[in-house]
Amino acid sequence: MTSGRLLLIVTVPAILIGLCITAGVSLGAAPISFVTVWSIVVNKLAPGLIEVTWSAGRDSIVWDVRFPRVILAALVGAGLAVVGAVLQAVTRNPLADPHLLGVSSGGALGAILALLHTGLIFGLVTVPLFAFIGSLLATIAVVAVTRFTGQAADRLVLSGIAVAFVATALANLLIFLGDPRAAHTVVFWLLGGLGLAQWPHLVYPAVALGGCLVWLILRAREINALAMGDETAATLGIPVVRFRAQLFVITALVTGVMVAFSGAIGFVGLMVPHFVRLAAGSDNVRVIPLSALTGAVVLILADIASRVVMAPEDIPIGVITGLVGGLAFIAILRR
Repeated sequence: MTSGRLLLIVTVPAILIGLCITAGVSLGAAPISFVTVWSIVVNKLAPGLIEVTWSAGRDSIVWDVRFPRVILAALVGAGLAVVGAVLQAVTRNPLADPHLLGVSSGGALGAILALLHTGLIFGLVTVPLFAFIGSLLATIAVVAVTRFTGQAADRLVLSGIAVAFVATALANLLIFLGDPRAAHTVVFWLLGGLGLAQWPHLVYPAVALGGCLVWLILRAREINALAMGDETAATLGIPVVRFRAQLFVITALVTGVMVAFSGAIGFVGLMVPHFVRLAAGSDNVRVIPLSALTGAVVLILADIASRVVMAPEDIPIGVITGLVGGLAFIAILRR
């Protein structure tokens, strides 16, 4: 790939993210002009630099409601897309995805357990911690079921679907056994949504994604080797079993943290890596960072659609990604 094409592939998603963030903050039940949006942002970052000509209500809508929501959408989209890209490479299965493999369902189960039954026993980190544990246990269960039923690639997806059904059933049981007055709040984690985004909470998904993304990019060539087969990876000196276990823990961590703050959002991790590989090839040195950029764009656009289609009501973002992702899934099966 030429340097010019690589620069183009990196620059276009980055520009799209900037445009999408602007559109995401501007559009909604109460549209706000792009100029006002960035004037408010600049005023928050450098108070007094710009004369305030907007109302306090618009200031609150932009800075306290929409901007953290759009940033969370970018973080979650990037995280889920990266997880999908890594899982597809590690399992050598083009249908691998945190939602299809039950990882998201496990995370949702852990979050619901913390919300309805244990309470915030570890403070604000309780829900992300329980979601991570749920995602990790779901990942272990998928691997165990696949080994028990057979090592074929199609068995992995079927095992993931089975684990997802079990995790969803357990989550429904926890909702049934929980306080009916609080049960409606966990629908958020079952359908997916970004309406609970707040500035103080963004540090958790940002740190989890940033740290794991750097680690994955540094190990991208080893992931390439693993994608070519265990024998090839072993001949290159890669400890296959340990490295695969590390990748599963990393993907479970990212998925669990994202699910804790956005609910179970499906198909982003399935669609985005395929589109990225069509444009940039299969080298994970490029696929992983480009999947992060593209995933952020995709989920910001999905969030805009969820707020605009039935304004002033918000459609759960999981409904939007499910509809679009289901059609994309059919197209992938066709190929």
